[in-house]
Amino acid sequence: MSEPTSIPEDLRRRLPAVNTLLVHPSLAEWREEVGERALTRAVRDTLAKWRDRLGDAEMALPDEATLLAEIRESVGRQRQRHARSVFNLTGTVIHTNLGRSPLSESAIKAVVEAARHPVALEYDLEAGRRGDRDRLVEDLLVELTGAEAATVVNNNAAAVLLALTAVGAGREAIISRGEMIEIGGAFRMPDVMTAAGCRLVEVGATNRTHARDFRQALGDESGLIVKAHTSNYHVEGFTASVPEPELAEIAHAHGIPFMIDLGSGALTDFRALGLPCEAQPGEAIAAGADLVTFSGDKLLGGPQAGIVVGRRELIAKLKSHPLKRALRCDKLTLAALEATLRTYRDSAAPERELPTLSLLTRPGTEIAAQAERLLPIVRQALDGIADVEVRSCRSQLGSGSLPVDRLDSAALAMTLPRGRDLARLERAWRRLPRPVIGRVHDGAVLLDLRCLASDSDEQAFVAQLSRLPDAWRAVS
Repeated sequence: MSEPTSIPEDLRRRLPAVNTLLVHPSLAEWREEVGERALTRAVRDTLAKWRDRLGDAEMALPDEATLLAEIRESVGRQRQRHARSVFNLTGTVIHTNLGRSPLSESAIKAVVEAARHPVALEYDLEAGRRGDRDRLVEDLLVELTGAEAATVVNNNAAAVLLALTAVGAGREAIISRGEMIEIGGAFRMPDVMTAAGCRLVEVGATNRTHARDFRQALGDESGLIVKAHTSNYHVEGFTASVPEPELAEIAHAHGIPFMIDLGSGALTDFRALGLPCEAQPGEAIAAGADLVTFSGDKLLGGPQAGIVVGRRELIAKLKSHPLKRALRCDKLTLAALEATLRTYRDSAAPERELPTLSLLTRPGTEIAAQAERLLPIVRQALDGIADVEVRSCRSQLGSGSLPVDRLDSAALAMTLPRGRDLARLERAWRRLPRPVIGRVHDGAVLLDLRCLASDSDEQAFVAQLSRLPDAWRAVS
């Protein structure tokens, strides 16, 4: 008769109970700091992970110290916000994935004030009755662009959607085939036109569109002519497009509006700042546009918002449309936007007060000097891990703005011995308390220093470098 087969002990039964760990003396400080609920969640999560691990016959039962360390780590992860501040050293100044434009100090102060107290958002203080929330920024936008009226929604895609729906739904929207743009997140102009209820009419060719193309397309069903600023790509060579004043003349002769989607938008002359030229809403209005849409963030340097300026009667249609309520901005956005617009109106040098403009105009020589200053410090932190040198590089504006133009900059370039993974080094930088986001390019991890502009940011960057070796060891 054969011997009975022994059944391996289920180690999961030997894990301590939740209540046993909760009252452990070494967790008393954590319980006091984060509360009973958060600590209990961390204990349960840690025990659940060990139950999964111990399903593997090769795993050994963890000792008490290991369990307690993992519980503390779990509590730390719970307390860490998802919307964490990072160092943007990617070389893309207005980075969509990193929140685009940082706000000015005056805008931050306005947001804090609006968050802390009730504000006159939709309340007319003079009349003592309900008012229009657009009035917080409308007069400023009218003054800065020369338009008759303005309205604001939550982003520029919403601005385009609202304008097309309110003005062109059920009718034909005529646009050049070369301006059927797609931006990040698969936002496509033809899809938005369809969603707005417009019937799309493409004219011309991809590279060349003429005035006669628009004239031939006009008919009884035409609702508006649309021009989309090709802000995220550039076509060169055998090209032609119709000037905005001529498009306005064609539209108005047929009795329909002319709308321009500028995308990024700018409220200052970039050429005067030594930057590539960028179209301004005021220029579009002067050219005869009836509606102009553009972003409140990106090149304008304010909060995410979609701005529409134009003729009073058309803006009134947008304001009264049901979509306007669904797409409207909250008090924090409007407070930040008002402060940003006041800077443009009142400051003699907005490029000094608005962080985005300040970063874009930062001299390359200043960045290069900073790179040389940081080089020995970063070399010391990565001693035995990576080689570090200073490289000249080119920053880009980002968020679809001026895609061809680049800005002189300098980067710390880190290379690894053969066989080591650059992606691992990039991950190590991202594991720091304030993650550092760079890019892998040409066989190196590059940290473009254009956006490391303030003394406080540089000090914070240096202060955490001592943790880099541990971060390297922690990633695989």
